[in-house]
Amino acid sequence: MDFSLDALRRWPDVEAPDLVAADAADRLILDESAAAGADAPRDRIAVIGDAYGALALGAAAAAPAASGIVRVHQDALTGEQALAANAERVGLPGSVVSLPLSPELLEGSRIVLLRLPKSLDALRDIAGAVAAHADPDVVVYAGGRLKHMTLGMNDVLGEFFATLDVTHARQKSRVLIGRGPRNGRDPEPRRQTHDGLVVCAYGGVFAGTSIDIGTRFLLEHLPEALPDGGTVIDLACGTGVVAAWLARRHPDLTVLATDQSAAAVASARATAAANGVADRVQVRRDDALSAQPERSAAFIALNPPFHSGTAVHSGLAAHLFTDAARVLRPGGELWTVWNSALRYRAELESIVGPTRQVARNTKFTVTVSVRR
Repeated sequence: MDFSLDALRRWPDVEAPDLVAADAADRLILDESAAAGADAPRDRIAVIGDAYGALALGAAAAAPAASGIVRVHQDALTGEQALAANAERVGLPGSVVSLPLSPELLEGSRIVLLRLPKSLDALRDIAGAVAAHADPDVVVYAGGRLKHMTLGMNDVLGEFFATLDVTHARQKSRVLIGRGPRNGRDPEPRRQTHDGLVVCAYGGVFAGTSIDIGTRFLLEHLPEALPDGGTVIDLACGTGVVAAWLARRHPDLTVLATDQSAAAVASARATAAANGVADRVQVRRDDALSAQPERSAAFIALNPPFHSGTAVHSGLAAHLFTDAARVLRPGGELWTVWNSALRYRAELESIVGPTRQVARNTKFTVTVSVRR
């Protein structure tokens, strides 16, 4: 079929002239795997880490028609949504299915296309799962941009595959090709205890099992008493540190923790269980707070991300501020910690409501914004 990566969009993720839906690494992975994929039915192909559908839809377009469905795992919920929208846009609806990083994703796979994650722990989780559940003859095509690749990635893949070939670089991208799966294992969260609080993390989650300094600063300044009359939310919860901390501090409180990252949601659930508050911390995968009704929350805590993949973009925080404003009831409070250089206060004032500074140190600012 007539298929072009140029037709793909990032929507509903942030879009801007300098942010692309497919790049040179996607094209190189598809080109390097083309010979193997030409005769492979779609149901023997698994794709992991595809940002907006370039790999999955490229593989589906090249595979024999009516040969099943390409299985795809993307950590970001917006990636799944973009994949579905792009499949409709390019005339490939029903050719792909989104799944968790699980045996169902990988069983019987002969070809795995992988965008290398930034985190070696995330790569270890993925490679172990592939080695455990894919076909013994599986070939893994793992690629990325040279500026984001390290020799440590070769070492991790070498733990789980008997042979590893390295392609020539093209357009500042490269592909690692793994064969002979071995030492397979399912991902398990890593654990670390901080002043009695257990933090659990699957690979790739921001800050891992540590508590990042921005979150620490936020926890130091959260109020003793929370507003009542609505839901308490840990927005963009990551490993669920704030949700677990709030639930432990307030024994009668139920907290909703949301994140669009599949690894973050799994980590937050594990963190809640490890701290004995799983019955009072509800963890959901969501794009911001899209599943929450208007004017339903009394209190939201937020440490907003500012990376979209490897790109830095301020639009991510604005999206979270806007949804927080929609969900907060009048008089509800948004407590935000942010890198002071980002100067979010005016934006918070405009989107949410009156905003005051609660604390500031050499790097971070904590503010509380009250919904008008």
